[in-house]
Amino acid sequence: MKYGFGVDIGGTTVKLAFFDQAGTLLHKWEIKTNTENGGCSILPDIAASVNTFLKEKNIRQEQIIGIGVGVPGPVDDLGVVNQCVNLGWRKVDIHKELSKLTGFPVKAGNDANVAALGECWQGGAKGYENMVMATLGTGIGGGIVVKGKIINGTHGAGGEIGHITLEPGETEVCGCGKCGCAEQYCSATGIVRLARRYLTEYTDPSVLRNLKDMECKDVFAAAEKKDAVACAILEQVYKYLGLLLANVCCVTDPEVILLGGGVSKAGEPLIMGTMKYFERYAFHACRSTKIRLAELGNDAGAYGAFKLVLDAFAE
Repeated sequence: MKYGFGVDIGGTTVKLAFFDQAGTLLHKWEIKTNTENGGCSILPDIAASVNTFLKEKNIRQEQIIGIGVGVPGPVDDLGVVNQCVNLGWRKVDIHKELSKLTGFPVKAGNDANVAALGECWQGGAKGYENMVMATLGTGIGGGIVVKGKIINGTHGAGGEIGHITLEPGETEVCGCGKCGCAEQYCSATGIVRLARRYLTEYTDPSVLRNLKDMECKDVFAAAEKKDAVACAILEQVYKYLGLLLANVCCVTDPEVILLGGGVSKAGEPLIMGTMKYFERYAFHACRSTKIRLAELGNDAGAYGAFKLVLDAFAE
């Protein structure tokens, strides 16, 4: 039996998973992401953890197909990251460095793209070859899969749908340095930003006014209780998200769109609210595109990372 690893590097923790060649997740664990000194310990820490696991499980090196890695930043086809702020990395050749540390073939990709591949392979888009995934978390990650393959683009920035401009007249600056990005309206932080802006501009009574540290989930909870302000805020969110996805579909024409990340925990209200505007803005040929919730949760990146390995190295 052949095996391999899927690794999802985050700013706080690194998620590691061990798979058999059939795609069954056999074991998973986490280690701390050490971002000190420019993140120089991250890849050595991953290598040490992988090597320790193999030794403990008495698994021979020749049984390993390779290691797949998802990274929170643009990754080119050669496995090179030119900058990854969350990890403290500047230019890092993941393929070369991690392969040297472990002796295994390595395949790396952007974390959002890799998560989309995982969902396409074993999650909410299983059975489809063409899909788009929007990960609505602190920011917005995106992944595009066409004919079962990730679209990376020339600079590894393919699928960065969170930075599609929705409001050219916006004056507040996005984390990317532009203004009016989708991330400023449809991410968890974007929803809170819209809520604070609304509460400043209008005097309508709302339970949200009593919250010192408002979170995205508070807006959804208030809307569920028919709070008029919360409902108005989410209507703005649904409009922006529907517009975003409609624009993406004009380029990719997917079979299905998946919504993942913390915001997706809102469930069916998020889907239904978004669909209303998606159908309004979508090109007529794309209006029947399905919008669903992602299914793999925090494991999506590991699944997708291992699928990179299977596609690249499996016989």
